[in-house]
Amino acid sequence: MHLCKSLSSHFLKSHTSHYTYYSHLTNFSSQNHQSQLQNHQTKPNQNMINLSFIILITTLCCFPIQCYSNAEVSVLMNIKASLDPENKHLASWTPSGDPCTGSFLGVACNDYLKVSNISLPGQGLTGKIPSSISGLKCLSGLYLHYNSLTGEIPKEISGLTELTELYLNVNNLTGEIPPEIGNMSSLQVVELCCNQLNGSIPSELGNLKKLSVVALQHNRLTGQIPWTLGGLAMLNRLDLSFNKLLGPIPVSIVKLSQLGFFDVQNNTLFGVVPTGLKRLNNGFSYKNNRDLCGKAFTSLRPCTNLDVAMINSLEPFIIPEPNTTIPQNIPQSASIQPHCHHIHCTNSSNLKRVGIIAAIVTAIASLTVTVCVTLFIHRRRKQKVWSKSETPDHRFSMRESSRKTGDSICEWDPTQKSPKNCGFCVEVESGSNSLESFNLEEIESATRYFSDANLLGRSKFSAVYKGLLRDQSIVAIKSVSITSCKADEAEFTKGLSLLTSLKHENLARLRGFCCSKGRGECFLVYDFASKGNLSEYLDVEDGSSSHVLDWPKRVSIINGIAKGLAYLHSNVEEKPAMIHRNISVEKILIDQHYNPLITDAGLLKLLADDIVYSALKVSAALGYMAPEYITTGRFTEKSDVYAFGVVVLQILSGKSNLTGSIRAAAADRRFDDFMDENLEGEFSESEADKLTKIGLICVDEVPENRLTMEDVIQELCS
Repeated sequence: MHLCKSLSSHFLKSHTSHYTYYSHLTNFSSQNHQSQLQNHQTKPNQNMINLSFIILITTLCCFPIQCYSNAEVSVLMNIKASLDPENKHLASWTPSGDPCTGSFLGVACNDYLKVSNISLPGQGLTGKIPSSISGLKCLSGLYLHYNSLTGEIPKEISGLTELTELYLNVNNLTGEIPPEIGNMSSLQVVELCCNQLNGSIPSELGNLKKLSVVALQHNRLTGQIPWTLGGLAMLNRLDLSFNKLLGPIPVSIVKLSQLGFFDVQNNTLFGVVPTGLKRLNNGFSYKNNRDLCGKAFTSLRPCTNLDVAMINSLEPFIIPEPNTTIPQNIPQSASIQPHCHHIHCTNSSNLKRVGIIAAIVTAIASLTVTVCVTLFIHRRRKQKVWSKSETPDHRFSMRESSRKTGDSICEWDPTQKSPKNCGFCVEVESGSNSLESFNLEEIESATRYFSDANLLGRSKFSAVYKGLLRDQSIVAIKSVSITSCKADEAEFTKGLSLLTSLKHENLARLRGFCCSKGRGECFLVYDFASKGNLSEYLDVEDGSSSHVLDWPKRVSIINGIAKGLAYLHSNVEEKPAMIHRNISVEKILIDQHYNPLITDAGLLKLLADDIVYSALKVSAALGYMAPEYITTGRFTEKSDVYAFGVVVLQILSGKSNLTGSIRAAAADRRFDDFMDENLEGEFSESEADKLTKIGLICVDEVPENRLTMEDVIQELCS
């Protein structure tokens, strides 16, 4: 290793000398060029040989050295000591570890092995945000929300010039919002709500022209709303509610064409509310500001001459003079950090030298470089991190819009080559079948920050929470880790397009979708089914239980499942034929009217192979897997039919485990031994005979002998 360092040092000195020599050589006049070249011919050739040898030895010898920056590991260890002083939650952060392999909890790297995301929401952190965090120059996402952090927001955080998303909400932070934050030109989301921050809102926030979300609610902020916020053309969401703000609402806010949500309720604002805010409808909240007035708002008192005079008297202090600019507060001597989409975040001249070195190394040691690139690609594929450093052609394309509720919309448009990053979610759109829009804050608020009290179920790759939206509708929110999704974005996009096209009364309706790269999670928002899933109605031992289904409900549920599957298998105008792949009683929800809703249709198409394999193992263990899958490894409509047959027999018997004796009793129509005893004989034998026959045909070991779902519908209706 010492030899490597020595050779590297010698290589750099030699390269510098050689580079200087050739730079000087190119300045010779044309008449002296040939003679000078002849005089120095021997020396350059010898230098080139020496240089080539040193590069080759250095590359081969030093190849095993880890590619990540030791300086960043040191910074991470300082951050750990400050955020988690008792080492209870960040034990995986070690000085000898590599943060770019996934071994550091909540840390992700970009394509150049630079730390790009720190995502530690709800980890029980009790320390402070250290000023040393500014050492992570390529950090693009910082997510420390829902912890118990104390202290002030360090002004040094402004050194994170690549940061696009700052989530520090729901902590115990105190002090003022540092005005230096106005130097962070890449910021798109500033989430500081639910802390104990005081002082005024820095006018320097108006410098951040990419801001789409500013959430400062539930703090102790005072002073006026800065007029400079009216210069944020990309601002979509501005929440200043539940503070102690005073003064008028700046007229400049009205000019924000992208603004869809503006909340100033529970402050001490006064004066005339600009009429232009009426366009926001329910997106504008202003309650509990008793001194506000406005003729366009029925719940406000009419304005008086005194109100108008008061605003006019304040106008010189709140409206800038023409041609005035927002102070940048950047010292003339400050060194501007370059964009971190380079390997070493260095300056352009150094990049040129690196390019020359890289070209020579490629010519001399191409085999070594090929091996390095191959290993690097393998490592990145294994990591499966969707980084913010991805180029526009390889990341999700997004465009901004607005919705009636005023929340941000992020719609996924694969054809768009120049995306606008809305910062905190990715929304799906397929033709005319667009989904509702949900941002990350809505998802977190609806689930009470993913509280265990709202947890409905959890598997190895997902969790399902009950949620309450702002319109008071109840939903089920499925959280899926991004690492569980397929790495192929084209396949992911295709699968989502299919999900948007599914419209049937017996399929769980997908209301919306949001993907947070910072959190590393995607969220599917479905209508809530108040009666749980079908598995809860099996193996009921207490006959008086409310989970005992009477006979009409069982027949209706079987009919609904059949109709839903028949719709999936059909090729209609708005959707192609598709296969569910994972039908089971757990995938069938029951709504308040006891209608069955098939969920997770098409979801396996979006998941990584190892997750799919895990789900299939469970399906096989529970008896839903068609026998032919073991030999063919392929899903067909007939494999869905097999799983449907199993579900039918489970509903009739009331048992989740269809033993050999239960199947034999079904085949012989010995209903006393087969039908659910909780029915107490209250069922139609003719209907039971028909349904049992359908179920048994559907689970025939020979696929060709099974019915199609269309055949099942015809049999049920006959």
